[in-house]
Amino acid sequence: MLDYSYLVVIGVVVAVMLLMAFLNRYRRCPSDKILVVYGTTGTRGSATCIHGGGKFVWPVIQDYAYLSLTPIGIDANLTNALSRQNIRVDVPCRFTVGISTEPESMLAAAERLLGLQSSQIQEMARDILFGQLRLVIATMSIEELNSDRDKFLEAITANVEVELKKIGLRLINVNVTDIKDESGYIEALGQEAAAKAINEAKVRVAEQEKVGEIGKAEAVRETRIRTAEANALAVQGENEAKIDIANSEANRREREAEALRKATAAEKVAQAQALEEAYAAEQKAENARADRERASQNANVIVSQEIEKRRLVIAAEAEAEQKRVNAKGEADAIYAKMEAEAKGLYEILTKQAEGYDRMIKAAGGDATKAYTLLLLEKLPELVKTQVDAIKGINIDKVTVWDGGAGTANGQTSTANFLSGLMKSVPPLSDLFDQAGMALPEYLAKKKEAEKDSEQE
Repeated sequence: MLDYSYLVVIGVVVAVMLLMAFLNRYRRCPSDKILVVYGTTGTRGSATCIHGGGKFVWPVIQDYAYLSLTPIGIDANLTNALSRQNIRVDVPCRFTVGISTEPESMLAAAERLLGLQSSQIQEMARDILFGQLRLVIATMSIEELNSDRDKFLEAITANVEVELKKIGLRLINVNVTDIKDESGYIEALGQEAAAKAINEAKVRVAEQEKVGEIGKAEAVRETRIRTAEANALAVQGENEAKIDIANSEANRREREAEALRKATAAEKVAQAQALEEAYAAEQKAENARADRERASQNANVIVSQEIEKRRLVIAAEAEAEQKRVNAKGEADAIYAKMEAEAKGLYEILTKQAEGYDRMIKAAGGDATKAYTLLLLEKLPELVKTQVDAIKGINIDKVTVWDGGAGTANGQTSTANFLSGLMKSVPPLSDLFDQAGMALPEYLAKKKEAEKDSEQE
């Protein structure tokens, strides 16, 4: 029986993979871009352009790309352009262009701008703008360029849009700044217009000054009439006011006198009370000052003595503690030093005992032979000591009176002197005899032979 479940699983996997591949090839177009599908599109054009929405892009036979709708700013500072009057002018302009979303313009942009960088598109558009701007300036006079800016901008828009549409662009904005010419014609026009405006303003100012002078005279007359009437009323009012002022002044002085009397009496009473309170306060202050002085004296004497007492006690305790610490430290140091010396001496004696024990074992257990071996080790040092005994003798001058006569053994006095000097050094055999040892056999035989030769 066939396992159909295995085939079903394979079919589901294939269907999911096909669905994912289908979804992966569906492209959506953002609002600020144009989706260009090229390849086998099934339309009359070379590509299909979509702004907004989306489209399925077939694999192998189709591909896609995007065109940006972001506006591009272009500086077109045109210089030495000929006007209709053959006057060269400088026209600085700034254009803002962008890819159009009209079907024909999108197709033209796809055919001519797809794959280009923004700088390349900007350069291409600048060339078109320069050419059309020169053409528009050549059809207009200086007066039209300077005064009728609307007509100038309409002419630029009409000419430039036609050419930009051929590559899929459209004109968004034109900004024309100050126009200048090499002959100074525009400046002269400006000066003429300024002078005309100034003269017209002067005429209007004179008219207004005349009207102002007439109004000023009428105002002066009206002012004088009204002033006289007001002065009369003012004099009458002043007289009545002076009477009222005199009555009021009398009443004021009477009330001031009464108030001054009451104030003087109250002031005297207040001063007396103030003096009484002041005397009482001074008495309390003096008592308080006396108490403070007594407390201050107690504090200065008793407290200072108490502090000095505590300081001396603390200093004595600190000195005693310091002495105890120093004594303990010295005792510890002496103990440590003696312990270290004892350990060192113990180690030295132990090592020497071990060395002597090994030396006796090497001598076959004979302590005398071991002692002989130890003395033989010191033999070079003993010989060196004998030589050093006369090496250090400093003889500045030796005077020998030698008549040439020999002794019984046939030697001269000089030879006897030198021989006696050498014999003053203890012989090696005597050193061995004093140590209770005997020279080795070969040295002893040599010594006997020397004695025999001397006797002969």
